[in-house]
Amino acid sequence: MLTYLKKTDNELINLFTKGHTPALDSLLNRYQEKLFNAILFLVKDKYHAEDICQDVFIKIIETLKSGKYKDEGKFLPWAMRIAHNLCVDYFRKLKRIPFTKSSVDHEVLDTINCTEQNVEEKIIAVQNIGKAQDMLKQLPEEQREVIILRHFANLSFKEIAEITGCSINTALGRMRYGLLNLRKMMTGK
Repeated sequence: MLTYLKKTDNELINLFTKGHTPALDSLLNRYQEKLFNAILFLVKDKYHAEDICQDVFIKIIETLKSGKYKDEGKFLPWAMRIAHNLCVDYFRKLKRIPFTKSSVDHEVLDTINCTEQNVEEKIIAVQNIGKAQDMLKQLPEEQREVIILRHFANLSFKEIAEITGCSINTALGRMRYGLLNLRKMMTGK
């Protein structure tokens, strides 16, 4: 397994297509957290995010096995694009189903389980995260998506542009206007 850690994405893909299944495990483990976090911040529900993440992995495996993946050295943006498309499909289905409150509030409490914070600091942190989530929800979809992919999935603007199907300048503009809108919400101006 250690030998797989030093391999590039393309090398791991080539090994997997030749029958080395641990190469795929190594590749998916490399990006699992990044993909899951991006999906979670888009769908805002841990359980749905887990389901969508599994669907992303299934699509990746099917595409690699069928030989349809084009080896361009852009595995992560390609995987993120699959995740983005599955999130869009999720929201399309959601429009047909009555909305129920997600478990985001409980997840926020779970993520702020730091022993170094006292109770007051934890409460303030939860309130701040809640306010940030509310402000993000008020942004136009394109701006919210770029901010989430940049700050929570740690993607470059080039990767964001590829995932969202726009130019780098458009992604930068959406980020700029999104941050300006957030600043206006924070200051009330």
